[in-house]
Amino acid sequence: MVEQERTPFQKMMRLGRAREILIVSCVIGSVFIFIMILDALNAAPIPLDPIDWAMMAAMGFLGPFGFYVSRKQSEIEKIERKLPYFLRDVAEAGRFGMTLADAIVVSASGRYGKLTPEIQKMAAQIDWGIPASQALRNFADRIDTPLVNRVVAIIIKANDAGGNVADVLTLVSQDTKEVHLSEDEQKIAMTSYLAVIYISFAVFIVVIIILNTQFLAQMAEAGAHLEGGEGMETVGGAGGAEIRTENIPVIRYIFTLAVFAHALGDGIVAGVLQTGKIASGMQHSFVLTLMGFVALRILFGGISIMG
Repeated sequence: MVEQERTPFQKMMRLGRAREILIVSCVIGSVFIFIMILDALNAAPIPLDPIDWAMMAAMGFLGPFGFYVSRKQSEIEKIERKLPYFLRDVAEAGRFGMTLADAIVVSASGRYGKLTPEIQKMAAQIDWGIPASQALRNFADRIDTPLVNRVVAIIIKANDAGGNVADVLTLVSQDTKEVHLSEDEQKIAMTSYLAVIYISFAVFIVVIIILNTQFLAQMAEAGAHLEGGEGMETVGGAGGAEIRTENIPVIRYIFTLAVFAHALGDGIVAGVLQTGKIASGMQHSFVLTLMGFVALRILFGGISIMG
């Protein structure tokens, strides 16, 4: 039986829980944007700067969906890590003369962590009379990862061809282990880059704080003691040097915007480096944005969420 290719709408409908979390994230972000609009109209209960509402809106959008995607990917990884052991046990059962269906049912009694419930579902479907090939397809549809889809496709073709499925399962099990070893090596290499991103962002925040609390503060203090024109302070006798103190708040605001932009961009880059997916970077963007918000807007910005 040839499986029809799913349309983009069907794929979206299959997301289920992920789509619900995404909707919730959009609602939370929209609420903060709505409050920002009310604040601009002087109707918000908590008056804050637009950048504060923008950062909270970004965190409201990135946080729930980002952490959900990360947790889902962690669960899928735990399932895939146990897949080689399941394939090995099915292969061993097949060498004793069992069919693929019987081998799956027998192997369902093993312990495979997060994979165990999925195997038990396959075994239950086989007990209900569903062919082993269809039960495997259903299993692949539930997990829906490239690795699982590839493994299931190979097993189904080997079973339909009527060859020695046990040998095929053994080879697939070994290949899956090699894939995991390669992923582990890549993860170790990418972890260092991930650490560099977080450390460099923290250093960037420290530099911004030093500029705000030391350099700009000294400039404002120097300008306050000088005489000059309206909105401009001139250093007397210093070769016509000028200190435009009215620009200092604007500079501080630009610093905050820079931290916000770096948090979003660095987080996405971190996710792409870690898993190769932009959605994985949403969690990192949330964490970095929260770091910047706490450091600049609450601790050193004189801004309190409570007003």
